Amino acid sequence: MTNDLKSRTKKFAHDCVKLAISLPNTFLGNHIKGQLIRCSTSVAANYRATCLAQSKRSFISKISIVIEEVDESYFWIEFLVDEQIISRENCKSLLNEANQLTRIFISSRKTANLNSKN
Repeated sequence: MTNDLKSRTKKFAHDCVKLAISLPNTFLGNHIKGQLIRCSTSVAANYRATCLAQSKRSFISKISIVIEEVDESYFWIEFLVDEQIISRENCKSLLNEANQLTRIFISSRKTANLNSKN
């Protein structure tokens, strides 16, 4: 599961970067470009750090960062749709992946929280 999620988060980052670099060179396009690249690559990088956590407390802290970053990625992709810069159809798979990753990481955090209380 860990290697699968490493691959998925890395692919998510690559796909978000590809979307970002296709955005128009406008003030808003460039702003979203930077934000989306930052948070989506942070998902992958921070998930890798989570895999190396030395304690449950550290794991919970790091996975919380991953959750925040994937949720922010979802926000920026959805914002592109809201602003009609890109169609929902063109980013449907990215929104779906962000949603799935969020659910997986929230579930992992819940499990870790329960196990840390035992």
